[in-house]
Amino acid sequence: MVDQELENKEIAKQYKELLRISYQTLSEKDKKQIRLAFDMAVEAHSEQRRKSGEAYIFHPISVAKIVAQEIGLDATSICAALLHDVVEDTKFTLEDVERILGKTVAKIVHGLTKISHLKKDKNISLQAENFRKMLLTLNDDVRVIIIKIADRLHNMQTMDAMPEYKQVKIASETLYIYAPLAHRIGLYNVKTELEDLSLKYTEPLRYQSIYEKIEESKEVQNEYIKSFSKFISNELDKERLKYSIKGRSKSIYSIHQKMLSQNIPFENIYDKFALRIIYKSTRAKEKFLAWKIYSIITDHFTPNPIRLRDWISAPKSNGYEALHITVMGPENKWVEVQIRSERMNEIAEKGYAAHYKYKQGEQKDIGIESWLNRLQEVLENNTGNAVDFVEDFKLNLYAEEIFVFTPKGDLKSLPQGSTALDFAFSIHTEIGKKTRGVRVNEKLVPLSKVLKSGDQVEVITSETIKPSKNWLDFVITARARSSIKSALNDEKKVRAEEGKEILRRKLKQLKISLNDKSIQQMLKFFKFESSQDLFYRVGIGTLENRKLKEFSSNYHNTILNFFKRRSRSNSMYSAIPDNSSISEKFDKLVFGKEKETLAHSFASCCHPIPGDSVFGFITVNEGIKVHHKECPNAIALQSNFAYRIISAKWVDSSSEEYTAKLKLTGIDKKGLVNEVTRLISNHMNVNINKINFDSEDQFFTGKIHVSVPNKGVLEKLVQNLSKVNGIDKIVRE
Repeated sequence: MVDQELENKEIAKQYKELLRISYQTLSEKDKKQIRLAFDMAVEAHSEQRRKSGEAYIFHPISVAKIVAQEIGLDATSICAALLHDVVEDTKFTLEDVERILGKTVAKIVHGLTKISHLKKDKNISLQAENFRKMLLTLNDDVRVIIIKIADRLHNMQTMDAMPEYKQVKIASETLYIYAPLAHRIGLYNVKTELEDLSLKYTEPLRYQSIYEKIEESKEVQNEYIKSFSKFISNELDKERLKYSIKGRSKSIYSIHQKMLSQNIPFENIYDKFALRIIYKSTRAKEKFLAWKIYSIITDHFTPNPIRLRDWISAPKSNGYEALHITVMGPENKWVEVQIRSERMNEIAEKGYAAHYKYKQGEQKDIGIESWLNRLQEVLENNTGNAVDFVEDFKLNLYAEEIFVFTPKGDLKSLPQGSTALDFAFSIHTEIGKKTRGVRVNEKLVPLSKVLKSGDQVEVITSETIKPSKNWLDFVITARARSSIKSALNDEKKVRAEEGKEILRRKLKQLKISLNDKSIQQMLKFFKFESSQDLFYRVGIGTLENRKLKEFSSNYHNTILNFFKRRSRSNSMYSAIPDNSSISEKFDKLVFGKEKETLAHSFASCCHPIPGDSVFGFITVNEGIKVHHKECPNAIALQSNFAYRIISAKWVDSSSEEYTAKLKLTGIDKKGLVNEVTRLISNHMNVNINKINFDSEDQFFTGKIHVSVPNKGVLEKLVQNLSKVNGIDKIVRE
């Protein structure tokens, strides 16, 4: 039985804490408005409980606390957070919200409610479509997105009561969409927590292992930070600076990513923590003092020149400002030092809430407004598949930035890796579409030229130019990709309409009607993805009459199973298993709860072999593709196509061989290749399929393709190769 009196006391306590912890100073008017929202939320959710059994009202209060304290938004946002589920789940209407709390709160609540109303269409990814709809609400009010991120954070914090397959799905969505968005908006603390919680549910063993190792090393690490901080404090005190020094560990997720990307164990990661120096300063002296502190530190500790990051002279486009340096500290350990003023630190902690707090007069802002304007243009231009849209857009969410100049000297920020054509589209989509050539630093360069910070770029346009398909091979920004695809699609539609009529006439001569049935059979026969592709090929004349006659002769004998396969894919979803206990003998794959032996092939993006943790993905045209659980595409597939994921498990010994690709790097020496090939050849059950070694300035890179029966044999081979003198690193591709 629930103790109602005790529960009511806790609700009242949480409400008081919400007011107390708010980052913004709340006026009496603000507090009255929050009280109205709180009372409405309590009444609306009075009969509801969460899966954990607690009263539902604790969820909106917790979301409001995240919005108020961690993100630092205003009273209006706090009210909207308290009411974010009211219109969706209770008797209260949007009109009720507007009548009691005003138009602005109602508008934000309406934006949050719109996100929840998904179109149940099996042909698209619901999560990708959800993401696109969520971004469309940015046009209403950016606070909609921020509250949605806070809502997701609290859901992640309280997910233990859910079944495992839901935990994996929600965590995958969080890594795929919400963490990158939090990063882009400047909510670094929220992003870090979302990533760590996601790893906890997608890879619990890895999460727990890293967590325990961090805890084990915490005492030694704290002593090191304390000693290093004391030395720096003594030097800063001599200059009479006012400051504080904080040490912080790297997040579990960032350590996990570094272990994966560099193929190294936890013990070999040296920059597991950073020091943060936060100094008091007037706005006018901020830059001077940052470089003064830099000078003091580097007078005593050698800096790593390639690890200097100056985000004070050129802030990130999400408002982040700081000076990052990495120095060789005591005991020959690399230490990252972050130098921020109090204002910069608030912006780093609170994102745009603090950014706007400090904004003054006519100060030029290349931050969130320009980002939202570019985003809105991408949304309006986008006509394609929701999943393609998400992939294009996500390219720019985590991207590091470069800063380039227009001919007039205006500064433009672009993601690292952007090309000259990306720059043209960043000026205006119409300029991008008509780009004939580009000058970088007064020299003509290819449109595919990758830009670097400091370049001055001039775009040459022509009214006769149209975007071509090969442009998509080298542009990286969502704005450019979206605009090019939209332009190509318009051209394709015109040709497809012409092609449809031509095809109708040609089929009539072959005594076939152009209808849904014949179109589906042609898509299968010619291996086209859509009817538009079919009509377009006819329209441009690349589908020969001979091929149409071949189709005609097979027309009545072809057995189509396209729809049957799709139906099957919807019924076979189950959670991805943990294959951590697989041994060398388990080399045969079975699928689904019934443990069926099904036809399958291995994905080329991750090359899984027996013993790897894997899952099956049911494709439309190629049957089941088996992916490694740590495949770069795993999160996207689990998030977007959960209904097409099928569990896979290694259960039986097999004599089949599988190809594994190894990349070796290190210091070259005479006879190294002979030693490597001899070692592999002498290794039981391993054959070399392909080998290639390149050497430059005594540094070598080797690529070897070997055939192995299972993961255990491969691991033993890697272990033996790593003992060869000169080999520094071995990575499986």
